[in-house]
Amino acid sequence: MTDRISPEHRSWNMSRIRNKDTRPEKCLRSLLHRAGFRFRLHASNLPGKPDLVLPRYQTVIFVHGCYWHRHPGCKNATTPGTRTDFWVAKFQGTVKRDREATDKLIKQGWRVITVWECELENNPGSVIQKICQQLTGVD
Repeated sequence: MTDRISPEHRSWNMSRIRNKDTRPEKCLRSLLHRAGFRFRLHASNLPGKPDLVLPRYQTVIFVHGCYWHRHPGCKNATTPGTRTDFWVAKFQGTVKRDREATDKLIKQGWRVITVWECELENNPGSVIQKICQQLTGVD
């Protein structure tokens, strides 16, 4: 499958993709806040700059987009049909950085939770319930 838009337009589209304060991230922040949890945002002093940091629970949360972070088995984790080698290398680099940041955080004593964009879209109630259970040990 070939790209249907020009390289210039594709570049413009990609430049508009945000890396923080995304819709899934804002959704999760709202759910956590309503559940009574307080957190810090985008801690630049921690590996990987976690999207949410809950110091009281020694927990960080990453909100990953399925496309960029390659959610295994997700229909949204597609690979473009043009310049496939470039995209595969780019995606592999992202996954490697994610894994390295997670390993470093765990070594520093943090609990790491990853929330996927499609999970938040499809069933936000289940996502917040799982997080609450992981943080507090109760439903």
